[in-house]
Order: sequence, then structure tokens, then C-alpha cells
Amino acid sequence: MGFVVSPARPAVVPRSALAAIESPTVFDKGMSEWKEEYPQFAKFGWGPSTKAERWNGRHAMFGWVVICATAYAKGHNLIPDADLPLDLKSWGTLATISGKNTITNERAIILIANVHALVLSVMATCAPLPFSDQLLLKDGEEDEKPYGTIPEFKTGLTLEAEIMNGRMAMMGLITVIAASAIEHKSIIEVVNEWLGGAYGNVH
Repeated sequence: MGFVVSPARPAVVPRSALAAIESPTVFDKGMSEWKEEYPQFAKFGWGPSTKAERWNGRHAMFGWVVICATAYAKGHNLIPDADLPLDLKSWGTLATISGKNTITNERAIILIANVHALVLSVMATCAPLPFSDQLLLKDGEEDEKPYGTIPEFKTGLTLEAEIMNGRMAMMGLITVIAASAIEHKSIIEVVNEWLGGAYGNVH
């Protein structure tokens, strides 16, 4: 007695699913409208673009590195005389908050570190190195295609992983800022609580 194997039928995809795949997303519409209204900015990758999303994610991830490094340094007393205000005679109005009150040594060190990072970002924009990824699109260069709501899951040093990590870092910053405002605590204190006091005394 023999068996007859019928050919496999092709999978039928519901029309609703096809419409959801083929229809442009809100991000696609936003990019198209931005290019039509502000072509002088869109050609550089400014505004709602994949280039901007990638760089915003990178800055957010770098921000988390700075937050964690600051919390570790403060919790382990690595910043000398952290609570000591700067000398007004030595620093002048550069160190003042209001009147004759000056910022602390800790805030000054963190401020200079952020200024250093800002200068490097400006240099990467104005004079990028040959091997580095440029902040802006070159003249005539096409932007990457949008990665959608959930990028394809690819582990390792991939473009998809960088986009997803950047998105999580940006959402994390929004969350920690909101928690800091609601709880009336510094961002460092909130992060230290989330990590179970791993950084020690950061007050």
C-alpha cells in the first residue's frame, strides 16, 4: 500500500498583515514630510532620520557611562575635596552660580568632562577622521532605511544591535530623569538605588 504525498500549499498571509507590512510607518511619514518642508536640513541628516537616531543613541549610551563613572567616583571618594566650593578669586565668574556662590569642585570636574565630550563631538562633525563615522550625511549621501519599531535581532557588533541599545539607553535616560524629579533625588542616587547601593554612599 503506497502513500501519496500532496505538494505543500504556500502559506497564506492575511491581507491585514500585508497591509501592516507595506503601509508606511509614522516614522516614514515624518521623514518624508520633514524632507519636503526642510530639504536644506534633511540633506545633512538633521531631524527625524536614521542617522540622527543612531547618533542620539550613541550619546545616550555615553551618557550612561558618564553617570555610572560619576556615581562610582563619588561613592569611592575618588574626587578630591568634592564638596569644597571653588575659590572666587581664582576662578572668577566662571565658577559662580548666583552672586558670590560658586560651584563645588565635584561639579566643576563633571562640567569640564562634559565640555570635553562636547568639543570632541563638534570636532567629529567639523573635521571627522578618515576612519570615523561622520555625524552628518555627505552631500548626495542617502540615509539608512528606518529599522522599524523593533529592529531585526542580530547579536554582536551589528547596526541593528547598536540601534536597539541606543533606544534602550534613551528610554532609560527618560525614566531616570522622571524618577529623579518624582522622588526629589539626584540621578546618581536613583541609579545607585536601582543597583542596590553598588556604588556605596553617593549622597
